[in-house]
Amino acid sequence: MKNIFINLKRFDVPREKGGVCPSEQPGEWIEEVMKDSVNLGIGLFPDVNVVYFVPEALILPAQKAIGGFPAEQRGRLSVGCQSVFRDNIKKGKNFGAFTSNMPAASAWQMGCRWSIVGHSEERRDKQEIIGAFQPDWNQDAPLRERCAAAVDGLINREVLSALEQGMNVLLCMGETAEERGEGSMEQQQNRVKAVLSAQLARGLKGVTEYLPERKIAIGYEPIWAIGPGKTPPGKEYISYVSSMIKEIVGERFGFEIPVVYGGGLKEENAEMIGGIDSVDGGLVALTRFSGEIGFFTEDLKKIVEKYLAGNKEGENV
Repeated sequence: MKNIFINLKRFDVPREKGGVCPSEQPGEWIEEVMKDSVNLGIGLFPDVNVVYFVPEALILPAQKAIGGFPAEQRGRLSVGCQSVFRDNIKKGKNFGAFTSNMPAASAWQMGCRWSIVGHSEERRDKQEIIGAFQPDWNQDAPLRERCAAAVDGLINREVLSALEQGMNVLLCMGETAEERGEGSMEQQQNRVKAVLSAQLARGLKGVTEYLPERKIAIGYEPIWAIGPGKTPPGKEYISYVSSMIKEIVGERFGFEIPVVYGGGLKEENAEMIGGIDSVDGGLVALTRFSGEIGFFTEDLKKIVEKYLAGNKEGENV
């Protein structure tokens, strides 16, 4: 089974107000995106699971839109949420004193069965909170490691909260340019392995209790390569890291984990990514990066088709 995830970030804000939603009515826009996705058959690709992660305000209209189609027409298309809070509502315990945070029970109530957790933007937010208390946290290695451990611990609580609620999780992780460092490829790979080993050990702590009933996948984000003007990693690098993640999880936790490329699956790289045996899908954000930038459903279909074409070619090698 392959997994295509779509993270529609802040598509709840219209372009005229600084966001990327092309409509003044984001709720109506997401309904059209869901309807177009069903009508284009995006949920019907063989052995491909497709999940939209949408902002909280768009979850209900998105669920309503795809809920209007019969299951055989929706296929494996679903709507998830953009992370959950580390604590959750529990009967007889906390009734929900979590103002400004969305507990997993709320996401579940809105029909979400998947959550993206630990996206690089979420990790950066947590680092900034730590930085407000300890401004020099990034000045030396011991402080950076303590910060990383603290962030991973909070992320792990979110993962476990989602799993306990009955949701599946896409857990994102990756190395920064500073963590990767300079030097030979071998030197860089050793440092990347150390960073990701620590993130996996802390982020996946306790998850086996919920497997195999629940699903968990890793979204590999090479943070140093994400953003305008940055050079994305090549096939060899992505293959090395995704294989290494699977190996670490197998040795440490004893199960096979899907790894998707989270550095941005797009038309330009979909076929290449599809041809990597150790990659099980990708994470899409925008589908157009020039001209009228944004997300377009017909572009998503092209991305999935190119990914599957590359995957098929890889199988034939």
